[in-house]
Amino acid sequence: MHDDLLEFLSTYVTANKMAIFRDLVEKRTRHITVVLEDLYQPQNTSAVMRTCDCFGVQDVHIIENRNAWETNPDVERGSSKWITLKRFNKRDNNTEDCLNHLRSSGYDIVATSPYGTTLISDLPMDKPFALVFGTEKQGVSESILKQAKHTVKIPMYGFTESFNISVAAAIFLHTCRQKLESSDIPWQLSADQKTEILISWCKKALKHQDRYVRTFKALKDNKPDLG
Repeated sequence: MHDDLLEFLSTYVTANKMAIFRDLVEKRTRHITVVLEDLYQPQNTSAVMRTCDCFGVQDVHIIENRNAWETNPDVERGSSKWITLKRFNKRDNNTEDCLNHLRSSGYDIVATSPYGTTLISDLPMDKPFALVFGTEKQGVSESILKQAKHTVKIPMYGFTESFNISVAAAIFLHTCRQKLESSDIPWQLSADQKTEILISWCKKALKHQDRYVRTFKALKDNKPDLG
């Protein structure tokens, strides 16, 4: 069913765009996922999402405890269209809800901190992991630190104690991406995941995507599409 839907939708996407989609989906990964805990500056949230897209990280988890998720379109530059956002904002303790979801999905929790005990270059890559970034001033919460399997840091050589979060995310993800690609770890998406994401991208590339999906379903059911 999903393969048929992808084939149907792809006929309405330009050949050039479809070629780009098929090329980029081969470089996407869910071996690394990113978590943003309670960020309150839209430009930082947007910059990290843009960085995730650039480094092929498909999923971004947004924890909203005190601060609602907002983006800055001028910074984001449409990157949220191509990544999968998972928001946690329905409970009293959204951090715990997110961590439980990640652990049940097979992820180790990795907290970022200027005081981390492990350099990012030394982080084990053999198991899928969630890289958690905290608020601009306080960093990750105590709950994250207590439950993290690793706390990681970037080596620093100056007087300032930390990077801006968007810069830190870029350094962390660049290092992780290089390590993954030089390893034998199977970091790529499964065939089903690639199909799922390609369908999502095709829909976002088409105006009136619901109309195309209705037409497809009508054809599958051998019924006329009544619009």
